[in-house]
Amino acid sequence: MIGRISGILLEKNPPQLLVDCNGVGYEVDVSMSTYYNLPQLGEKVSLFTHQAIREDAHLLFGFGNAAERSVFRLLIKITGVGARTALSILSGMTIADLAQAVTLQEAGRLVKVPGIGKKTAERLLLELKGKLGAELGTPGAVVLHDAQSDILSALMSLGYSDKEALAAIKNMPSGSTVSDGIKYALKALTKG
Repeated sequence: MIGRISGILLEKNPPQLLVDCNGVGYEVDVSMSTYYNLPQLGEKVSLFTHQAIREDAHLLFGFGNAAERSVFRLLIKITGVGARTALSILSGMTIADLAQAVTLQEAGRLVKVPGIGKKTAERLLLELKGKLGAELGTPGAVVLHDAQSDILSALMSLGYSDKEALAAIKNMPSGSTVSDGIKYALKALTKG
């Protein structure tokens, strides 16, 4: 299994790269988030990889960091989500956005990604619940308890954006009930 590749970046044709490793050129498919952070042609590049061996092909997928590869591996374990769909998800949203969508159970954010329908989005939310976030060491990911999730849903149904709602519960005392949390969050929102 090829887990990491380092070499000279020879070609960039989204979503595919050609990386020269001591005279051997490896074709690597990457997400657009990784693609936009690549160095110039002719420069050294290092990618975490996932190798997929099928009956008809040997494919190599590259990632700018280990967290992105971990999320990719979680995604491809879900029924109906192949490697191309997983790359599309990682191209369409950041890991933190995906973790937040899963935490808040927002299928609408996932449906915006090309190739993701309502049923696939709902399956993703169900399968990834509790698996995506702090346990991956994802920077910026928010892991909420059930009460916090209910408080966020209540605030968003009142018309606050997800960013405003998250900021409002950020310093909320732990162990707050839903009703106390909503009161606390509303006070924080009216002060700001």
